[in-house]
Amino acid sequence: MSLTAATRSETTKQFSTAMWWILALVLALYVGFTAAVLGFVFAAAATGSLPGDAPPLPEDGLAATLYSTATAVGYVFPLLIGTLMVTSEFRHKTLTPTFLATPKRGLVLWAKVFVGVLLGVLYGVVGVAASVGASVGFLAGYDLDTQLTSPDIWAQFARMLLAYVLWVLIGIGVGALVRNQVGAIVGVLVFTQFLEPVGRAAAAFVDGLAEYTQYLPGAASDALVGASIFATGVTGGGTATSLEWWAGGAVLLGYAVVLIVLGHLLSWRRDVS
Repeated sequence: MSLTAATRSETTKQFSTAMWWILALVLALYVGFTAAVLGFVFAAAATGSLPGDAPPLPEDGLAATLYSTATAVGYVFPLLIGTLMVTSEFRHKTLTPTFLATPKRGLVLWAKVFVGVLLGVLYGVVGVAASVGASVGFLAGYDLDTQLTSPDIWAQFARMLLAYVLWVLIGIGVGALVRNQVGAIVGVLVFTQFLEPVGRAAAAFVDGLAEYTQYLPGAASDALVGASIFATGVTGGGTATSLEWWAGGAVLLGYAVVLIVLGHLLSWRRDVS
């Protein structure tokens, strides 16, 4: 079977189940709700409309920060769909007929990478639309600049789509390396929702730690996007140390390449039980 045929087969396989659109729907709801809540709070704070002695937020960069909600909190969804693309095949033992039809296992993995790029773009569009749609109303309602006519904002949207693609590829690498679906999902959630956030928060208080935490995948993703709700001066979290956007993208790509290569060498070529 050729790479084109393998990719066509993989596309049919992924889009013939409900998992992809269920995760996309949850992504839209989660990002939209988070962006709406932050949009209300941040826009009110920027205009001094919050009650009490709440400190005002600078208007500069506020729109970009709110729009980045799609990647800052939503990146776990492309990571999960990438992981599920592989581990579900091990769990349901559908890899056996796949490898019988395509003995060259590298072609199967390449097909997953190509379909993963497609899913990354699709999830990126959903995430960006959810964050922008939920934020822009509050920005306009408080007479703040939505910056939707700014080329810089559209460049940020493009980088957000790239971040989603890279997260799906990282997920494929994780799935190829960790065959057990439950173990892979638990590992992804523990790292993204606990270990890295704790490490990045600790970097704000431990001298020199930020030099290392900036290379964590979530931090690299924020650097690639160029804005984050966790940035210093907006939420009070995060660190002042950050990579350039291109360096953040390179680090994220490096994670994807290393995980996929390791998965191929250490797990993908093993027997499928």
